[in-house]
Amino acid sequence: MPIRILCLGDIVGRPGRKVVEQKLRGLVRDRKIDLVIANAENIAAGSGITANLFHKVRSYGVDVVTLGDHVYRKADILPTMQASERIVRPANLAQQAVGRIHTVITTESGVQVGVFCLLGRIFMNLPSDDPFATADRVLKQMPAGVKVIVCDMHAEASSEKVAMGHYLDGRCSMVFGTHTHIPTADAKVLAGGTAYISDLGMCGPYDSVLGRRKDKVLRYMTTSMPTPFDVATGDVRMCGAIAEVDPATGKALSIERVEIQGDNADQAYDHDDARAQSKDEG
Repeated sequence: MPIRILCLGDIVGRPGRKVVEQKLRGLVRDRKIDLVIANAENIAAGSGITANLFHKVRSYGVDVVTLGDHVYRKADILPTMQASERIVRPANLAQQAVGRIHTVITTESGVQVGVFCLLGRIFMNLPSDDPFATADRVLKQMPAGVKVIVCDMHAEASSEKVAMGHYLDGRCSMVFGTHTHIPTADAKVLAGGTAYISDLGMCGPYDSVLGRRKDKVLRYMTTSMPTPFDVATGDVRMCGAIAEVDPATGKALSIERVEIQGDNADQAYDHDDARAQSKDEG
């Protein structure tokens, strides 16, 4: 029997957390999902992740958390990154960087799934090594019996994401893009059997500019004056993709986008965000 893997795009702030909390369990039940992977690097007040919010998103039903360029925004996540097998940092950071570069999780049906993430280098601020060479290294480190492998390519440039999809075609079961917060319409199974999509979109408010209040972003763009990019609250959705994978071969059988409408958020921040702000490391 194929397994179903649900991957969720960047969870943005309180609105993103709430829609995942409200909608994920029902989707997992109705679609018989075996494993949930989510990028949560923007979960804390819109930037970074704390230990508290890692445990909360795990309680919502997320099995593995991937990260990106805001990986170290909140320093209190560092001990969790060292201790937990359920959170991975971009594998192509410096060797001294804290955190796991890959993990292997066993589903309830007994299928082992390897998960890792990479950081793009085009238009990205956080220094990183060659993601292609790093992908080769990570795949060599995966236990030999692991056939199902998923890669989160956290990158700005769609060209870099598409290139990574083709580079890993036949070697990963699924390669999905995150970071740009805009869902793309190119979900497909590549020739070698890898399910691919350039960007999952975000779990967060779409009446916004990439999850931030329109008026704030427009003020900055039209006046060049510093403006805080507050998290927005309208048109909240949970976006991602489901891939069906043959556990015997690791080849994907299908991929489809998921987009579930949530309620408008009653507020952009709560006490968890206030706690996160106090831990901001800049």
